Amino acid sequence: MAQVPDTKHMTATPATRVLGAVALVAVLLMVLLGLVVSPADVVQGQAVRMLYLHVPSIWIAYGAFVLTSFSSALFLMRSRRRHDGGRHYDRLAGSAAEVGVVFTGITLATGMLWGRVTWGTYWQWDARLTTTVLLFVTYLGYLALRRLPADPMTRGRRTAVMALISFVNVPIVHYSVDWWRTLHQKASLSVGRRPEITGEMYWTLLYSTLAVTIVASWLIVHRYRVIRLEELRDEEALEALIASRLKEDDVQA
Repeated sequence: MAQVPDTKHMTATPATRVLGAVALVAVLLMVLLGLVVSPADVVQGQAVRMLYLHVPSIWIAYGAFVLTSFSSALFLMRSRRRHDGGRHYDRLAGSAAEVGVVFTGITLATGMLWGRVTWGTYWQWDARLTTTVLLFVTYLGYLALRRLPADPMTRGRRTAVMALISFVNVPIVHYSVDWWRTLHQKASLSVGRRPEITGEMYWTLLYSTLAVTIVASWLIVHRYRVIRLEELRDEEALEALIASRLKEDDVQA
């Protein structure tokens, strides 16, 4: 008898619907605060408004890559202990990495627009920009590796190792403005450091970080579901192919 797949994590639930609604409302309020309530900066002018998406995006990317690395490490530890190899952690790593890549791309795009206004050019081979591009390309490679045809467990181990190696660049990106002389300003928000902005801009940036976190959480949940559905599709295709071959063998016999 064919095994009935576990589908409880593959359909929308009241909790995820609420999360989606909260994410939508949070983004609308973020737009209102960023474009209307928060004032222009005395130095950067209206360009400061891009920071309300730029800064949260890179923080979400950091967090997503932390989750990818943590899940990959758990997958490697449990892949030899459980019958399913802890594939839940592999799916979680993949979904978090996809969201991290999206927000890294948003970081680069908004950073280039901000650079055009403040530096007069879209791009400089600055330490922060260069390391961020390397981070983006590295995790694109991780996602490409996940798409290569292979046994799921073998592919999971390969990508888990790559995720752990790729994470080395995350602290380099974050501390590049401290370790090297760069055009990029110091971190607007940093643990243990006085914030570079104050007042309404500070609170708007904090709220924007919360709003983008909610959106990223909703995206990770749904990307996890899609990855699981893709696995079921591949498993069904494999079972159909095996059944077809067995039928051919029976006919020839």
